[in-house]
Amino acid sequence: MSLVFLPKTMEDLWTLKSEHPEAVVYAGGTDFLVKRRLGLADSSTLICLERLDTLKGVEDLGEEVWIGAATTHSDLLGHSLIRIHFPILTQALQALGSPLIRQMGTLGGNVVSASPAGDTLPPLYVLGAEVELQTLSQKRRISITDFIQGPGQTVLSGGEILSGVYIRKQPEFTIHHFEKVGRRRALAIALVSLAAIMEIGSDGLIRKARLAWGSMGPTVVTYPAAEELLPGNPLCFEVLEKAASQIRAMVSPIDDVRASAEYRRQVAGNLLIRLMDHTLPDGRGLV
Repeated sequence: MSLVFLPKTMEDLWTLKSEHPEAVVYAGGTDFLVKRRLGLADSSTLICLERLDTLKGVEDLGEEVWIGAATTHSDLLGHSLIRIHFPILTQALQALGSPLIRQMGTLGGNVVSASPAGDTLPPLYVLGAEVELQTLSQKRRISITDFIQGPGQTVLSGGEILSGVYIRKQPEFTIHHFEKVGRRRALAIALVSLAAIMEIGSDGLIRKARLAWGSMGPTVVTYPAAEELLPGNPLCFEVLEKAASQIRAMVSPIDDVRASAEYRRQVAGNLLIRLMDHTLPDGRGLV
């Protein structure tokens, strides 16, 4: 039997954390409670954040957008700010789990779980997201790349919670693409995923590109050398194949029961080549 607390104010939360420093803090629980049932995570005291409205919602801050850590995936899917400014995140959320999981799971939970297969993580990497960490007395912001250290490992200290995510608006990027490969069409854990955003100039040439792969290593992986091959070139098979070959030569993917390293290596390049589907007759990118 576990003791479960559901604070309704931040003051209540900090009081509970002070009184129960051993307690595990969670939000939707779609990942944590499964692990706990399997005996992979255990605690006799739990603090659930689902009733803390302070940690929910989406706010337009001008040049950037704040997303509360306890905001559910379904709420983000229905929010116009996310659809307009971060379509790549919307695409990832659409591929995440099932309607029931999206109704319970939260963005903060997906980030704190720090799974290399987490669907929202590659988009957050290419968007340069920062996470907001909060204690009773202060807040700090760090990049998501610095926050996640490995599978299930973050820099979150015992006295902190992840309270929000900041993403800067980037209107110059005209192509937003997320795709994952799994063993089935729905409710699939990614064997490999790719998040890509690109700026295409009026001349049809690539100006900027950001790429991130999930399920390829202990964390989301990026390869700046491959990104640098793309600017100044059209978005076509020859250019993408050259970059894909570079990726296949550079990656050292994980090898596990779900997929071999060689399979992941091939798919990582293939997903990049599929970006050519975004090319229009006039060379412009298709969002």
